[in-house]
Amino acid sequence: MKTKIFTLLTLFLVSVGVNAQIDRSKQPKPGPAPKISLEVPGEFELPNGLKVLVVENHKLPRVSYSLTIDNKPMLEGDIAGVSGLLGSMLGNGTTNIPKDAFNEEIDFLGARMNFSYRGGFASSLSKYSDRILELMADAVINPLLTEEEFQKEKDKSIEGIKSNKKSVDAVAGRVGSALAYGTHHPYGEFVTEESVSKVTLENVNAFYQKYFSPTNAYLVVVGDVEFMDVERQITKHFSNWKSNIDIVSTVPEAMPNVNYAQINFIDMPNAVQSNISLTNNVDLKMSDADYHSVLIANKILGGGFNSYLNMNLREEHGYTYGARSSVGADKYVARFRAGASVRNAVTDSAVVQTLKEIKRIKTEPVSAEALANAKAKYVGDFVLALENPQTIARYALNIKLNDLPKDFYTTYLQKINAVTAEDVNRVANTYFKPENARIVVVGKGSEVLENLEKVTFEGKKVPVKYFDTYAKPVEKPNYTIEMPSDIDVNAVLNKYIDAIGGKGNLTNVNSVLITAEAELQPGMMMNLEMKKTSKNQFAQEVTAMGQSMMKKVVDGEAGYVVMQGQRTDMSPEDVTKAQLDSSPFPEVNYLNGGVTLEKIEDVDGEKAYRVKVSEEQTNFYSVDTGLKIKEEKATEMGTSSIFFSDYQEISGVKFPFKISQTMGPRKFDFLVKEIKVNEGVTDADFD
Repeated sequence: MKTKIFTLLTLFLVSVGVNAQIDRSKQPKPGPAPKISLEVPGEFELPNGLKVLVVENHKLPRVSYSLTIDNKPMLEGDIAGVSGLLGSMLGNGTTNIPKDAFNEEIDFLGARMNFSYRGGFASSLSKYSDRILELMADAVINPLLTEEEFQKEKDKSIEGIKSNKKSVDAVAGRVGSALAYGTHHPYGEFVTEESVSKVTLENVNAFYQKYFSPTNAYLVVVGDVEFMDVERQITKHFSNWKSNIDIVSTVPEAMPNVNYAQINFIDMPNAVQSNISLTNNVDLKMSDADYHSVLIANKILGGGFNSYLNMNLREEHGYTYGARSSVGADKYVARFRAGASVRNAVTDSAVVQTLKEIKRIKTEPVSAEALANAKAKYVGDFVLALENPQTIARYALNIKLNDLPKDFYTTYLQKINAVTAEDVNRVANTYFKPENARIVVVGKGSEVLENLEKVTFEGKKVPVKYFDTYAKPVEKPNYTIEMPSDIDVNAVLNKYIDAIGGKGNLTNVNSVLITAEAELQPGMMMNLEMKKTSKNQFAQEVTAMGQSMMKKVVDGEAGYVVMQGQRTDMSPEDVTKAQLDSSPFPEVNYLNGGVTLEKIEDVDGEKAYRVKVSEEQTNFYSVDTGLKIKEEKATEMGTSSIFFSDYQEISGVKFPFKISQTMGPRKFDFLVKEIKVNEGVTDADFD
């Protein structure tokens, strides 16, 4: 016992002595960067120019093959989209194996295989490595490019372009690149319905023959294999791949940065959020001395949750779900970008705050804590990534593709940890150029333009220039649509009531039951059930995978909401607001007053009367048909919209059979499965 007491006392005194020597008021200095020792892949090259890198890893009985064709960026011109069509056709059978038989064998082997015009990928159990390589080589060398498959992929491509016409994010990406690089540059060129329509199968074949070649190709092999076996297999299966002469081409110069900060506005009347992207071109390569300093500067500005931009726009002001920045590194040209998707009402404020934070990192020294956190994030991610053998292969390929020194990754952490606060300010001033930036804003002009035109930067008003959704300059949109002199709010409401069946038919409806479903994500459906009565009773529940996601019930003077199993009783004020929609046809009640006709505006290309129902809700009724086509509701998280279409008659009354609802940046299309009038609803449903 005495020995035990003495030992404990000794340990206590030692700990006191150690603690006494530590000054806990100062942040501990980081230790030395971990020493990185990377396995060097085995290499060989075929006579046709195919270069092969092999990383042996025997932990799991699997192997993967990544094919990369390192062609220079190319313009496709009038047939933009030809490369995408080739990529979608590759891997759908070969001239030796029909499509169905090819895909069935891939599935039977439990393998994966896919292609693009830039290369392909395959993986399988290592015991099937020879057969998978044989199938991959057959798909590369002998693609089945038939007219039938070409027409299928062409139709799918055109449908995809059409479906993105109203996507704010898709338009922002297309126009942002086109304005930054210019449409004459491969990075700024975009695909249209017209260009895809011009593509022929002969164009696809010609593109394949010219660009899908082993001359500039790399095949990276990772997994439970032996180098000698890989060399033998690849030589056997890929030697017949014919090389092309080196393609002599030059990459056009990108557009220079603009001479002054400017807002480039693209009007999308359907936008419920504005997409903001401040952008300027940069000349930055991975081999540049500034590269690691730029990584750290961007991490601090907008590369993570605790970044300047996110803490300002999301945490302090609540403008967005997330604000980010990025800086590209490219052999030809790249971009710096900073921005977010924000609520319409705060679009101008978000632009101002984005400019503020960029100016901050350019002029104010970053704190020791912010610098240390940014470095720690890179160190942690880098070390963690090394556990994946695919990382070793990717690093080896990067060294080849980007002409990097052989010790680029072994010295990576040393260079990250060597970045100083002065380096961050220096590179921020070199690469983050708000004074020469385009602030590309895609949004609903009728709601955001007035305030956007008041934005200033460094004491000067930022001019606004206008473009269409394909980056062509246009005149400032005119949102003033003349209101007919004989139209008032009651005329709009009565036209709607007549359009859906007339007041007589509506008064015969005592209850309505609607069931609908929407795709939450591929393979997962979201179900909606809605019940309304003429007694101001309302119940709505959304479920997914058998679980209730949200339930809302209003019964006369009381109501409650259930979210994730937690019930919250509604306040009298919330009940009053909910009663606005609790009737099967609220417009009948609107005739009693309290609503106002504001103006006519464009809703997805259709003229609509804008009727203010309350401070939180606005309805839109088609000028042509009288039907309600949209509702907007303001919430603490922003404005949500509900779109109504595909009206069909049930019991003498027309109901929308497609109800599309926006939730943040996403849009869910609820397709009505069933509508019951005066049946399926009881008072018990509103308990």
